[in-house]
Amino acid sequence: MNVAHIITRLIVGGAQENTLLNVEDQHRDYGDRVTLITGPALGPEGSLLQRAQAGGFDIRVVPSLRRSIHPLRDPAALRALLRELRDVRPDLVHTHSSKAGILGRMAAARLQLPAVHTIHGAAFHYGQHPAAYRAYVAAERWAARRTAHFISVSDDMTREYVEAGVAAPERFTTIYSGFDVEPYLHPVRSGAEVRAELGIAPDRLVIGKVARLFPLKGHEFVIAAARRIVTACPQALWLLIGDGILRPQLEQQIRAQGLSDHFVFTGLVRPERIPELLHATDLVVHTSQWEGLARVLPQALIAGKPVISYDVGGAREVVIPGETGCLLPRDAIDPLADAVLELAGNPELRQRLGDTGRARFTEQFRHQTMTRRIREVYQRVLDASQ
Repeated sequence: MNVAHIITRLIVGGAQENTLLNVEDQHRDYGDRVTLITGPALGPEGSLLQRAQAGGFDIRVVPSLRRSIHPLRDPAALRALLRELRDVRPDLVHTHSSKAGILGRMAAARLQLPAVHTIHGAAFHYGQHPAAYRAYVAAERWAARRTAHFISVSDDMTREYVEAGVAAPERFTTIYSGFDVEPYLHPVRSGAEVRAELGIAPDRLVIGKVARLFPLKGHEFVIAAARRIVTACPQALWLLIGDGILRPQLEQQIRAQGLSDHFVFTGLVRPERIPELLHATDLVVHTSQWEGLARVLPQALIAGKPVISYDVGGAREVVIPGETGCLLPRDAIDPLADAVLELAGNPELRQRLGDTGRARFTEQFRHQTMTRRIREVYQRVLDASQ
């Protein structure tokens, strides 16, 4: 196959890692001709661009392709995408993320190329200004008429798009966002080694959270629940994995509550360190207010850790109450404290939930499984376009 992937930027993030693994698998395992077209990897999250450039496949950077809407830069990005696609002449275009999704499908339609679009997270979502929400719904409905098929990273993403009138349910296929599961099964370093490196005593109950320190990621709810948890469980300690613009604000909130000894910030870490950091935890919380299906949930489970998550996006598809973790209402604080304290006091329950999650989701979230299923979608689209 000759496939052109288009994504807005190759930062360190779930959608970007998903896309890059898909491209790498196609190039290495199937011998496909793949081209990855992306904008600059701008932002504090870190970049995957160097890894992509070492992959041996065709990668093209379009300087005008940026995340924010811009009345002058966006038409330039569209023209650049048209030039790149005319040069590559792919059989199919696969778009990822909101901006690249709209411009990429527009370019594909102009060149009469079939387009597949992956919904890593809904373009319209909780927390948006109502006018922006309506505009994104309208844009997605427009782009849907130029989309041969949608791939959703969770059934919940399909539900949102169908309910918004974007497209009919038969035009969607759920394919979970895969990753390299082996480091989560067998980390390079043990949790005890990582704890020692971070200065965390062996007797601490370590509660992990993996997320950028950005709005809608829900760190404020973790901090709000922390005082009650520490009162009942003084050995509790939160390991906040990630960095971002809210770090000074969050650190100030923690200091104001006198909880600085109960929080460790890792700062920005390389993606390959996430498995060993998860193995240094006893349980993992995920309190985002909006997600597609957060990769940290299956990652933590495959690492054998129970998870506590707000019921947003596709969380309920992997966080199964009583089997793999606890599912809570969005923004809940007291129920979050209750769930943490229940797991804190019951190591046998933690072990059982983590073991069940590992057994249930390891094969399902292998990136090789993801890529095989994506290529099956490509084949159906190409067969239908003949």
